[in-house]
Amino acid sequence: MSRGADRQAGGPARDAALTLAFRDAVNPGVGKREVWAWAMYDFANSGYTTVVLTTVFSAYFVGVVAAGKPWGTLAFTAALSFSYLMVMFSMPTLGARADARAGKRRLLFSSTVGCVAATLLLAFTGPGDIAWGLLVIALSNYCYCVGESIVAAFLPEIARPHALGRVSGWGWSFGYFGGMLTLGLSLALVSWASARQEPASQYVPYVMVLTALVFAVAAIPSFLFLRERTPPSHAPSVGMLARLLAAWRDTREHFADFRLLLLCGTCYHAGIAVVITLSAVYATEAMGFTMAQTMMLVFTVNIAAAAGAFLFGYAQDRIGHKLALSITLVGWIIMILLAYAAVQLWIFWLAATLAGLCMGTSQSAGRAMVGALAPPERLAEFYSLWTFATQLAAVVGPLCYGLVTWLTCGNHRMALLFTGLFFLAGLAVLTRLDFARGAAARGAARRDMMPV
Repeated sequence: MSRGADRQAGGPARDAALTLAFRDAVNPGVGKREVWAWAMYDFANSGYTTVVLTTVFSAYFVGVVAAGKPWGTLAFTAALSFSYLMVMFSMPTLGARADARAGKRRLLFSSTVGCVAATLLLAFTGPGDIAWGLLVIALSNYCYCVGESIVAAFLPEIARPHALGRVSGWGWSFGYFGGMLTLGLSLALVSWASARQEPASQYVPYVMVLTALVFAVAAIPSFLFLRERTPPSHAPSVGMLARLLAAWRDTREHFADFRLLLLCGTCYHAGIAVVITLSAVYATEAMGFTMAQTMMLVFTVNIAAAAGAFLFGYAQDRIGHKLALSITLVGWIIMILLAYAAVQLWIFWLAATLAGLCMGTSQSAGRAMVGALAPPERLAEFYSLWTFATQLAAVVGPLCYGLVTWLTCGNHRMALLFTGLFFLAGLAVLTRLDFARGAAARGAARRDMMPV
C-alpha cells in the first residue's frame, strides 16, 4: 500500500480515536459544540483582564487620569480591592440562588452584559475623571469576577469526573489566546495612534470599546449553546452573610477536604495575584524593562500559560489532582527564586516563561479540583466559595507586596521573595488534603440527595 493510501486509511481511524477520546472526557449528551461554547467564554473574558487590568487601562489611569499623582496606584488597587470584597460577600448568595433556580445561564448572561457595558463606560474616562474611573473599574471587575465564577460551575456538568483536569485545561488554554488576540488588536491600535502622535486620552477610549466588543461577540456562543443540566435545588433563600456562613460551616462539618482546598487556594492565589497585578511593575522597577519589552513579557507569559494549561490538564487526570497541583506549586517556588536572583535578562525571561507555565496549570488545576470535590447539587454555591477564596487572595497578595516595598524603601526583589511564602504555605496546606476522602464525602452528599 502506498503512503498516500496509508494516510487515507489512517484518517478515519485517527478521527475515530479522537472522537472516542472526546467521548471519554465529557458526560453523555455533551457535544463538541457545547464544549467549544463553554471554552469560548474563557476566550471572551480574557481580553478584559489582559488589556484593562494588566496592560492598558491601569497604566492610563495612573499616568493620565490621575495625572501621575503618588496615590494614583493606591487608588486604582483600592478600587479593585473593593470590587473583590463585594464579590467575596455576594457570590455565595448569588451562587446559591442560581442553584436553587437552575439559573446559572441567566446569571452568566447578566454579569457579562454588566462587564461589557462597564468596559464601554471606561471609554468616557478622561484626564481628571478619577472618581468616575474608580467607580466604573470596580463595577466592571465585579461583573467579570461573577461571570468567571459561574462559568466554572458548568465544568462538572460537561466533563466526566476523571477528565476534569483536561477539559478545564482546554478552556483555560483557549482563554489565553483570547487575551492575546485582544491585546494584539489593542497594540496595533495604540501603535497606529502613537505614530500619529495622538495622546493616550484619545486612543485609550477606542481600546476600551474594542475590548468590550471582542468580549461581547466572543461570548455569544456560550449563551446560544451552553446548556443547564443540574435541576433546581429549590433551597430556601437566605441572607448574604447567612448563606456564606452556612456554606463555610458545611465545609467544616461535611466537606473538610474541600475546606483545606479553599485554604490552599487562598494561599497560592495570593502569589498568583501578585504576578498578574504587579509583574509589569516588577519588570520596570527591578529589571529596567522598556514598555515594548513589558508587552513582549505579557505575550510570553500568556503563550506559556496556554501551553501549560492545555498539556498539564492531561497529566493532571493521569497522575492525580493533588500531585499535579503540588508540582505546579514547587514550580512557582523555583520561579520566585529565579526571578529574585535574576541579574541577566535571559534568567528573568526564563523565570517569566516558568511563571506562565505554572499560572496556566495551577489555575486550571484548582478549578478542576473544586469540580471533583464539590457536592453535585450545589455546584454554583461551592464554586462561589472558591471565588471567595481567590478574591480574598487577590486582596491580600498585592497588598502584602506593596507593604513590603514600602517597608524596604522600594525593594521589589525582597517583595517578590516574600511572595514565595504564599506558595510555600499553599504547598503545606495541600499536604494535609486527602483527595480520596474528599471525593468520598462528595459521593455521600450525592447519595443523600437521591430520592428514596
